[in-house]
Amino acid sequence: MSLGLVAIIGVLLVVTVTALAPKVGIAPPLLLVGLGFAASLLPFVESVTVPPEWVLGGVLPLLLYSSAVNTPAMEFRRDFRLISAFSVTLVAATAVVIGVVLTWLVPGLPLGIGIALGAIISPTDAVATSIVRRAGISPRIVTVLEGESMLNDATALVLLRSAIAAVAVSVSLWQVLAEFVWAVLAAIVIGYAVGKLNLLVRSRINHVTANVALSLVVPFIAYLPAERLEASGLVAAVTAGLVTGHGAASKLGAEDRLAERAVWRTVELLLESAVFLLVGLELPALAADLFDRGGSLAQAGLLAVVAATIAIALRAAFVAWSVWTLARRNRRHPAVREHLTQMQDQLAEGQLPQLGNPERSARKERRVRRLSRRSASDGPSTQARLGRWQQLVSRRLADIDYLAAEQFGWREGVILVAAGMRGAVTIAAAQSLPADTQSRSLLILAATLVAVGTLVIQGGTLGWLATRLGLSGRGGDGDPDQWAALQADLARAAVERLSGQLEGYAPDMVERVRERLRRIPGVDEDGVFQPTDASRERSAKYRKLRLALIEAQRDELIAIRDLGTYPSGMLDTALAQLDAEQLGIELLRHD
Repeated sequence: MSLGLVAIIGVLLVVTVTALAPKVGIAPPLLLVGLGFAASLLPFVESVTVPPEWVLGGVLPLLLYSSAVNTPAMEFRRDFRLISAFSVTLVAATAVVIGVVLTWLVPGLPLGIGIALGAIISPTDAVATSIVRRAGISPRIVTVLEGESMLNDATALVLLRSAIAAVAVSVSLWQVLAEFVWAVLAAIVIGYAVGKLNLLVRSRINHVTANVALSLVVPFIAYLPAERLEASGLVAAVTAGLVTGHGAASKLGAEDRLAERAVWRTVELLLESAVFLLVGLELPALAADLFDRGGSLAQAGLLAVVAATIAIALRAAFVAWSVWTLARRNRRHPAVREHLTQMQDQLAEGQLPQLGNPERSARKERRVRRLSRRSASDGPSTQARLGRWQQLVSRRLADIDYLAAEQFGWREGVILVAAGMRGAVTIAAAQSLPADTQSRSLLILAATLVAVGTLVIQGGTLGWLATRLGLSGRGGDGDPDQWAALQADLARAAVERLSGQLEGYAPDMVERVRERLRRIPGVDEDGVFQPTDASRERSAKYRKLRLALIEAQRDELIAIRDLGTYPSGMLDTALAQLDAEQLGIELLRHD
């Protein structure tokens, strides 16, 4: 069977599974693994072995970069401490414990190889994020899982590389730690530079197709030099993605961003699906190789069960500790919020906030009072300092409100544990073990069974579990009142900007625009949102009316197109405008 025909069949399978999976209630990756395994049993399908570097150096940089670009930077920052603990501490602990246990179960297995297998099994898969998001679970859980899956792959691969090197050459713990720190810090610097350069260059490219095409090579521009310097190419790709995603709204045009999002969603769908399809195709080949080397499927299954049990148990303990720690921190938030509110009041009066305990530092207190008195007359420097303080205090207050509204309890903890499934990274990393590794086929098959088993068991029950715990249907982008309040803030900013830029515009035109901006249901004369039941109902009816009008306009546009009375390019532009307006209305469905 030719490579082209295989690619065509693969794409058709991916599209079919993606369309049918929601109807049968099974996650697409699980169906793809099953289809791949079933296809591998057909007599005309040849044995499949995927080089691990294709996944580790070709697929992962693209997927992690794309995930990072779409990760909300604000939420990522708020939970960075938790995400980093999941991505580093938990991964390292899982690798070491599994390594020690496996060296006891497999006689003669070096500790370095055992830890290497533990590092292979430790990273979670991003498929959990898609399942959780589809179930409508809290956006905070989605962010934590997404951040964990982005960063723990890099941690695991760095540990894997260090453990394998330790088998060949005696290295100390401090050497491994130094290599890890270098791999992360150097990768962050490279990724940050690539992300900034990406925004700078693409902001100057006015051709949409060329702009999007350039984005496809950015992950590798970050990955390759980092790997060349023995840093983590995956961390570099993730960092470049985070920097790009944060700056895209201000540096790139709307058309560039919409086109890029569509292209990258297609890339994600094809690459992720292809990996899981190949996982199923490879299973018989891995089993056959194990049998040829004198191994048994029962032994591989036993190792897989032990390793998966250890990984889940450690994750459960770590999540329980994290939830308890977060609860303790949340209990301190009211006092912190009160203090921040006082600081906000001081800043509103033009006073710099008082830091520390004034009884312990009279000189500091006098300095603060002196700066406060000078704040109104010192010119731009003090005003700029006040502005920075106001921004910092407001952001911290918003952080506290967010964490209070999205608190983690025992039910969220259960979801975090259940979402710790393994996947494509585990399988690809296992195949990167050196060819002369002792019991290589046994270890690879055990890792593969862990990945497939957790995908089937945990992935297949995650949505059901979220429903049983009452956590489904809580995701989304906020309630209707928050959405309307945001629109009121944006409209008020537009009115203020309009008031200062009236030259060159007819007064009646300006008044029509101003009236349209003020025509938001529930907004008073001062532009402040005051929600009422009537305003919510009116807002919902207004959206339905706009959608009905757009549908009528589109029908008429299609009829006009069939008549041929207007140029086709003009009609295409008008249709794109209607589609964009409809998309803006349908992005948030609150009714």
